[in-house]
Amino acid sequence: MRRHSVFLVPASVALGIVGFLAPSAGAVSAHFVGTPTATASGSSLTVKGKEAGLGNQQSVNISVTADAQCVNRGGQNPSAGNKQSTGGGGVFPVQNGKANFSVTVTATFQPKCSPPMSLVWSNVVVTDTGNGISVTLPGPF
Repeated sequence: MRRHSVFLVPASVALGIVGFLAPSAGAVSAHFVGTPTATASGSSLTVKGKEAGLGNQQSVNISVTADAQCVNRGGQNPSAGNKQSTGGGGVFPVQNGKANFSVTVTATFQPKCSPPMSLVWSNVVVTDTGNGISVTLPGPF
């Protein structure tokens, strides 16, 4: 006569083991594709880029912060009022695990930064706030 042993495992433990061993279909490994680009025009700076590895996310929240300063022909910024930090952002749709984004930030100076002065951007930081990744574009732009 043969004896058989049966081990009973609670259902919650069995499901936990199966869940641990099964690969995640919604795995996210968010990253910027290349380095985002920054283009200055007038008193605005536009940052464009692409993010991938987003899995099944519906959207990404991209924020951009930057320092703007008014400089003279000698490369100096003569007035403390001619420097400021600015920022902006937006929510961009994800398609097939990828998202393209374009964020424009604008600096407003009083008095205006007008010739012979020029507006220079630096320390541009692009952040995906939901996935906790960021990249710094040092500039100047």
